[in-house]
Amino acid sequence: MQRRFLLSIYLLVTATSCFSQTLGGNAVFNFIAQPNTAQSAALGGVNISAISKDVGMAFHNPALLKNEMSNQLNSSILSFIAGIQQYSITYSKHLANCNLNIGGGILYLNYGSITQTDAAGFIMGTIRPTDYVAQIMVAKNYKNHFRIGATTKLIQSHYGQYQSSGIAVDIGLTYFNEAAQLQTSLVIKNMGTQLKSYAPNASKEELPFDVQLGISKKLLNAPMQFSLTAHHLQQLNIYYDDTTFNAFEGNLKKENLTQKILSHLILASQFYITDKIELSAGFNFLRSQSLNAYGTPNGLNGFSFGTGVIMKKMQVRYATGLYQQHFTHHFSLNFNLAGKNL
Repeated sequence: MQRRFLLSIYLLVTATSCFSQTLGGNAVFNFIAQPNTAQSAALGGVNISAISKDVGMAFHNPALLKNEMSNQLNSSILSFIAGIQQYSITYSKHLANCNLNIGGGILYLNYGSITQTDAAGFIMGTIRPTDYVAQIMVAKNYKNHFRIGATTKLIQSHYGQYQSSGIAVDIGLTYFNEAAQLQTSLVIKNMGTQLKSYAPNASKEELPFDVQLGISKKLLNAPMQFSLTAHHLQQLNIYYDDTTFNAFEGNLKKENLTQKILSHLILASQFYITDKIELSAGFNFLRSQSLNAYGTPNGLNGFSFGTGVIMKKMQVRYATGLYQQHFTHHFSLNFNLAGKNL
């Protein structure tokens, strides 16, 4: 039974990767890949396997939902560059009668007020572009060590007169060995379609399909946890290729095989200074290589850092990362709506 279950997951990955090849800037609704909580942001922006009591981590992997997260609420705010604001909320509930964990979440981005002009540059007014995704998650224990989960998400994008919507599904599988403090996860993300194009009668664009694999390990004799996450496993070369830019400027940078492999990886670590204080750090290879392109390097590009205060009834976390010359500021708050300990 277990072998058939794992074989089904493998066949699903193989089948979906055959028709879902759009990556990076070539896909629509790329904002849905944004880290929704400070812990995820501190761990490099993508982490689907961290051993944590933070319900916000389940936003990008529904299989991380577990019984002890019942009634937990995660709320987050991100102050991004150029005045962009991101807000997120995630909630989970354990249904004892059917032994299911269900959850819901919203990720909302507000880009502020932007001047609207015509093709000649004449000002026509202002617009307030927004994006958001609302999703429902469900997870169930399988055997002794496995949890399987699924997410259904509704995506909306509003840029003045241009509006678009879409629907997508994520499927996640997590293996957790409590004795070894080892957790691995596989997530197949954004299988779906664009329901409404930005322009009337325009062709539908593909969603940012992504196959992710992660592993996290807590050391048994030291207060540390390490994670390795691989993303976009369905395709080797995930660098954005702007053919128009290359035609005018020339392709200034050619990536070798090692760079293409490393661009899939994110390294992260967490250090538990005390039972109430944690420090986190991550390195995103693709972000580092992309931000350092075309002769504008910065040694901190790709790195992210965070800290957390873990109390019995509340978790407070902060994360930051450098984008060339601008730091982001991500704050998250976790608590139990029933007033119970986390």
